[in-house]
Amino acid sequence: MKIIIGQGSCGIAAGANKVYGEFEKEIKDKNLDIELELTGCIGMCYLEPIVEIVDNTNKKTTYIKVTPKTTRQIIERHILGKEIINEHIIDKKDRAVLDKQRRIALRNCGIINPEHINEYIENGGYKAAKKCIKEMSPDEVIEEIKISGLRGRGGAGFPTWFKWNAARKSPGNTKYTVCNADEGDPGAFMDRSILEGDPHTLIEGMIIGGYAMGAKEGIIYVRAEYPLAIVRLEIAIKQCREKGFLGRDIFGEEGFNFDIRIKAGAGAFVCGEETALIASLEGERGMPRLKPPFPAQKGYWGRPTNINNVETFANVPWILSEGGKAFAALGTEKSNGTKVFALTGKIKKGGLVEVPMGMSLREIIFDIGGGIKDDKEFKAVQMGGPSGGCIPSHLLDTPVDYESINETGAIMGSGGMVVMDETTCMVDMARFFLEFTRKESCGKCIYCRIGTKRMLEILTRICNGDGKEGDVELLEELGIKIKEGSLCGLGQTAPNPVLSTLKYFRDEYESHIYHKQCPSKQCVSLLTYNILEDKCIGCTLCATKCPVEAIDGARKEPHKIDSGKCIKCGKCEEVCKFGAIKVM
Repeated sequence: MKIIIGQGSCGIAAGANKVYGEFEKEIKDKNLDIELELTGCIGMCYLEPIVEIVDNTNKKTTYIKVTPKTTRQIIERHILGKEIINEHIIDKKDRAVLDKQRRIALRNCGIINPEHINEYIENGGYKAAKKCIKEMSPDEVIEEIKISGLRGRGGAGFPTWFKWNAARKSPGNTKYTVCNADEGDPGAFMDRSILEGDPHTLIEGMIIGGYAMGAKEGIIYVRAEYPLAIVRLEIAIKQCREKGFLGRDIFGEEGFNFDIRIKAGAGAFVCGEETALIASLEGERGMPRLKPPFPAQKGYWGRPTNINNVETFANVPWILSEGGKAFAALGTEKSNGTKVFALTGKIKKGGLVEVPMGMSLREIIFDIGGGIKDDKEFKAVQMGGPSGGCIPSHLLDTPVDYESINETGAIMGSGGMVVMDETTCMVDMARFFLEFTRKESCGKCIYCRIGTKRMLEILTRICNGDGKEGDVELLEELGIKIKEGSLCGLGQTAPNPVLSTLKYFRDEYESHIYHKQCPSKQCVSLLTYNILEDKCIGCTLCATKCPVEAIDGARKEPHKIDSGKCIKCGKCEEVCKFGAIKVM
């Protein structure tokens, strides 16, 4: 019998380490013949900690939201008593979340132990790399990637085969392949989950890429804020070297040497841009440079360099194993294969999903994500991270592919989906994302350095109730000029949240500016708290809880709020049991 516990970052944050420790103690105390294993995140973060029991007939039972107390019940009732604990078992609706997906990059996440290379091998791991090195020429490998239609999953969607081919054809004996694992989008955790749950698929993808383009060294540039991912990568790399899958004459093929090392980055968002990442690798400040020359011609230390992100590499072993045509058969004509998305925000079933390209936003958010928390109205979804755009409810049937998403004013990005409901202020949302990109700007070019700062000043002023006529037009003008004049992708996409919300939610901006009201009641400076006399019974609870004593009134008499004293903390509305507090 085997007990498998999900120990990705989300599981650990939910208490998986305590659950693991309790299982360990119970097994030891009761002298049970049970194998205890860990795995990565299966994507259903909202159900963590998740525990799977596998009996000696290979029958699997999955328990969700497991606590140390539940752990003892599982041992007593399930393991010893042979009883399924129905109140803690995963239900059919949650299982359906996985049934609607097509998992390629995530095929092993939540399935194998990421710290045991043999489990990856048993699931077909490293067969594709071995096949490429022993049976295929580099040109044949690149052709298979071309047939698959795989595009970079880091945001721009550039054809992967083209970048590999450019690096291969560039002159020189020293070449590098680099994995960008510096995932910096708020609410995005696609790359982290792959690194924590299946690091070997990245390593195998990089081996294949290195062979195809003639590189002898691979570098994984991962943010230092991902300590668990780094630990599991280090374990995986060490195991690969011991097996002869990395180092000299790998897979027994004389003359093909390839090794991988890890570089922990400081977490700069701008290092998502290739040349900024290369500068950081070389020990310089992460700042982009003009192109050409492109990294495939002159990259790391001036040598031909190819850069792909984690998800891109994670698809490669499957493509070489199953064939490029099998990958191309999924998705749409121009956007082949699958895409991983991180569902966050006001959504019932937050987590990680992988679906074929072309599935609609509605299907992803409502069929897989379960819809909006507390059954509130869907308002918009932010796609593409802080450099993306907000897509409104009337475009929910938009298919998720590079071209269709770009037409809405958003971008695919690395795969973040931040879902917003009726309580979200779109002006404040635009301000939040612009504040992030303004901080992350490297400052090299004037349009990005100063332009984003001026846009943020205007948005902050609007949210504070000091907006004025002409602000909307000025935001549009600045946004367009920043996009046109910035050096790299950060500045070129930074205005997207503002421009997209101006396009679809212009009325909210006008309400803030001309009526000094926030329709979503989120901008504190624009709120007014009043007590409805016909509903107030004078219980004094609001007055008792007010931190600045802004509420007066005798017991059993209607109370009043002194707007001069009120700090708009919302405590009165929170504690009132009679709906007597009206927020305007």
